[in-house]
Amino acid sequence: MEKQMNIPQLRFPEFEGQWEKKKLGKILKIGSGRDYKHLSSGDVPVFGTGGLMTMVDQYLYEGETVCIGRKGTIDKPMYFIGKIWTVDTLFYTHSFIDAIPKFVYALFQRVNWKQHNEAGGVPSLSKSTIEQIVLNLPTVSEQTKIASFLTAVDEKIQSLKKKKSLLEDYKKGISQKLFSQELRFKDEEGKDFPDWEVKKLGELGETYGGLSGKTKDDFGKGKPYVQYKQIFDDSKIDISRFELVDISVKEKQNKAKFGDVFFTVSSETPNEIGMSSVLLDYIDELYLNSFCFGYRANSLEILSPYFSKYLFRSEIFRNEIIKLAQGSTRYNMSKLQLMKIAINLPYLPEQTKIANFLSAVDDKIKYTDVQIKKMEVWKKGLLQKMFV
Repeated sequence: MEKQMNIPQLRFPEFEGQWEKKKLGKILKIGSGRDYKHLSSGDVPVFGTGGLMTMVDQYLYEGETVCIGRKGTIDKPMYFIGKIWTVDTLFYTHSFIDAIPKFVYALFQRVNWKQHNEAGGVPSLSKSTIEQIVLNLPTVSEQTKIASFLTAVDEKIQSLKKKKSLLEDYKKGISQKLFSQELRFKDEEGKDFPDWEVKKLGELGETYGGLSGKTKDDFGKGKPYVQYKQIFDDSKIDISRFELVDISVKEKQNKAKFGDVFFTVSSETPNEIGMSSVLLDYIDELYLNSFCFGYRANSLEILSPYFSKYLFRSEIFRNEIIKLAQGSTRYNMSKLQLMKIAINLPYLPEQTKIANFLSAVDDKIKYTDVQIKKMEVWKKGLLQKMFV
């Protein structure tokens, strides 16, 4: 019987007793969103299931509310305080009875909303279904304490996310200044580095193709190869994400090696063409997927792979790459045209300084991201232990 008691595993010491089961329809009312297109521009936010849509001059509700999707994204509750307008696909809540809105927001984060989906196609919820959901609630004073604590946790997470966003903006801005030479480093003696040289990629290295002649039966076993998504997702190849391909002894396939830069050759939009990633680990035997190609510098003393990691993802270089996109529904890029692109290349010592500086910013971004993930995991644990 003890296990069935409505008492949370983790609780503030001043509270005791069981939580009470209640239907949502008994503790709040659900309001429906409406079309906003007839309204004028203003300072009232309009929300849909995807977030903020626009600002208008009228509001549907003013006060604290917890919103939940009616159609589409039905499992992303949102808390808001102030004047608000929601569209037809987003419910808002109001007229709370013995329930604190911020506590209700925490409860909504625990509900498996997809389990209550009423449609076979686009996920949907109805007011009547939501009203019948049974949840456990403590006294208002305990709700207030829990809500205040979780709000502090949320504020910490949001603060870290803002810090990460600012660091990413800083990196983008400083990268533009570095690769446009608006900002230059000095050498170890405080003197200017030599002028950058203009070089075509074809002068600095050569390309090679990925796997050829393979069928689906060849994959899933054998030697590691670089996947398309590994290249698209990050400027540095994540070696934990290799897949396997069977390579026979007599087969002639191009092998990738340390310092190689990989480019994607096809995408759905011009802005995503030619995404690059650099191999900065030594792998004994590694191959490349057939939907990408490799670029190998003639000398890593002339074009540092650590510099390449940032150069080929810089806005200046990306703008040149996008010009090469050809197609209508699917865009492709020519290796030959890529080799004709001219870049401004500093000497190796300055390349190293630029790469080390941007790498240090990356480290801060990654550290902040780790902190965010840890906080989110901790919060998830709290939602499990502090509620019934």
